[in-house]
Amino acid sequence: MSILIISHPDCALHDMGDGHPESPFRLDAIASQLKIPGMEDLYQYGDAPMASIEQISMAHDRNYVDAVFSASPVKGTVQLDPDTSMNPYTLTAARRAAGAVIHGIDQIMSGKHKKAFCNIRPPGHHAERNRAMGFCIFNNIAVGAIHALQTHGIKKIAIVDFDVHHGNGTEDIFKDNPAVMLCSSFQHPFYPYSGADTLSDNIINLPLPAGTDSHAYRNAVEMRFLPALESFQPELVMTSAGFDAHVNDPLAGLRLVEDDYAWITSKVKDIADQFANGRLISVLEGGYDLDALSSSVVSHLEAMV
Repeated sequence: MSILIISHPDCALHDMGDGHPESPFRLDAIASQLKIPGMEDLYQYGDAPMASIEQISMAHDRNYVDAVFSASPVKGTVQLDPDTSMNPYTLTAARRAAGAVIHGIDQIMSGKHKKAFCNIRPPGHHAERNRAMGFCIFNNIAVGAIHALQTHGIKKIAIVDFDVHHGNGTEDIFKDNPAVMLCSSFQHPFYPYSGADTLSDNIINLPLPAGTDSHAYRNAVEMRFLPALESFQPELVMTSAGFDAHVNDPLAGLRLVEDDYAWITSKVKDIADQFANGRLISVLEGGYDLDALSSSVVSHLEAMV
């Protein structure tokens, strides 16, 4: 069974300057790996539409959404936070990124595909209901999840976030929504310095010390995430797929490798197969060493099939 790969050239036009780790080259590195001979039959491709203001506002405060639209510059850049800026193309890219997840949900719920991967930027899991931060402007996976709840009648969604940073924005949006279970693993203490003290039935956080290796990571996931997901029995499974916990990533200090991404993906896929009729959509978040990013994404996608 093929995976639907959703992206758009507009996502590469968002550029926060030379030397910024969240660069347009990230998408190119991934796309080039998906064209390796012998792998073409694994993938089908679709263009990301632009999410509307109304769709984005399902996850974000409308005043915040209006402020982002108003801040979009005609030329130059505008800073939304110390790490996150907008150029004249950023708003379109951010709308495409959120729209990709909506489109993927629609395709999966229609039965045309069981699996999808959104190769998009800017990322989203740090974007809170009314705040941009950490390279993120709109919370793409949250927009898609609420679309699934409101438009397709899904009752329970699981989001597994294996980025090296805590998915604080996704937690902020869903902390009081029992229809969504968030399982977020992350290095701690580390940016954004949150999540370790969360107490919630639907938020399962897994703070990990710097230096955590494959063995310790897998044991922790098996103890914390898998029993919670099996008990929750989601009807749709989503992943915030960050690959910056890789040992070669320059921005963090965990020690995962490609096989670990294949492993956790296989575990998440098992949950989707068992409870969600195989419905699984993955949304790109972090990952800043281009070689590690692209090879890890390939391992992730191969394990989804």
